[in-house]
Formats: sequence, structure tokens, C-alpha cells
Amino acid sequence: MTKDDYDEAAALWKATPHMGLGSGDDSREGVARYLERNPGTSFVAVEDGRVIGTILGGHDGRRGFLYHTAVAEERQGRGVGRELVAAAVEAIRRQGVCKIGLLVYAGNDAGAAFWEKEGFGARGDLSYRDLVLVPQEKM
Repeated sequence: MTKDDYDEAAALWKATPHMGLGSGDDSREGVARYLERNPGTSFVAVEDGRVIGTILGGHDGRRGFLYHTAVAEERQGRGVGRELVAAAVEAIRRQGVCKIGLLVYAGNDAGAAFWEKEGFGARGDLSYRDLVLVPQEKM
């Protein structure tokens, strides 16, 4: 994925149920910063010249994380998501990272089921917390 894929990727994210988007992190500039910091670990799937799938993958040198995995509704169930996950996981693994995490919104049963099939188990021992440094509007 490159910053040139942003418009199509953002349109796909906005059309994907349970995708949480914020005006700062997920802006063109925010995604460009992420891609620059994590080169070669985020991918798009393209069919007939159109982005039909995305995954943002990166790491901090210790732990990897996946964001914004999405596949166009009409292309779901055909292995596109699985291929995107495999590409991101392998790219992060090659950089020496041993564990990858992700977040699934409560109530996103389809998303949780997909990640379970991909081998990502739920952790009952954690409670996610964050500190908002810059308030963001939903996109």
C-alpha cells in the first residue's frame, strides 16, 4: 500500500460496517505517516484496477499490530482477506517481530469470527485503554 491508494482505501473503509475511523489518524496525512513509519507491511488487493481490500500492518520493533483490514462486500468469502493477512503477517515476521495484535469492536461478530479463523484468539486477561491526545471527529 502506498499513500496513492488512500482515496480508494478510505472509501472502502467508510463503506465497511464496524470500521472505526477518526479524522486525525485516518486522514490522508495520518495514513501517509503510518505508511512511512512502517514501509512494506501494509497492502491493498486490486481487481480490475480497483482497490477491493486493505490491511495496515506495522510494528514498534517489539509487537506488531494490524489495522483497517477490509474487503469489499461483493468480494468477501473469496480469500482476499486471508491473503492480505498472510502478506502483512509475513512482512512483519521478516522484521523479527514475534507477536501481532489487533482490535475488533464489540458486536462485530463477523469480524471476530474472521480473526478466529485466521488464528487470532481473544484475550480475556486484558482491558484496552487509551489516552486521547487530540480529539478526533468520526469520519
